[in-house]
Amino acid sequence: MAADGDQCREGRPVRHVGGLHMGEQAVTGEAGATPAPEPNAGTAPEPNAGAAGGGAASRTADIVPGPGGVMTDEVGVVTGELTLRTEYADGQVALRVQYREADEWYAVTGGRAPLADPAGLDAVHTIAVGLLDRPEG
Repeated sequence: MAADGDQCREGRPVRHVGGLHMGEQAVTGEAGATPAPEPNAGTAPEPNAGAAGGGAASRTADIVPGPGGVMTDEVGVVTGELTLRTEYADGQVALRVQYREADEWYAVTGGRAPLADPAGLDAVHTIAVGLLDRPEG
């Protein structure tokens, strides 16, 4: 395992998704690649979620984050039963969370990155759910 100092390499901005540090990078999908199976049965495309032509698309899943919760830009840490939405628009992917059944959505801190190919949305969403859904702690 790397020491904390190794996680912040020179010239690479630090990004946070949940409590994890991530280097900023473009995410690409391979043409013809089969997405990994969804780890959460609650994961589903949003209605009208087509990304053809670079339009907007999103995926959602119900999650329960670990003890540290999910850090958001607007309200800080949110915990408990949440819904995660992974959105693609204009060459960017963004993660948002809301308390289940609530109206307000919050941007996940560090949860935005370039996405060269909208076909990669499913893979990004699967990874985000895998990182943030920790019902066992």
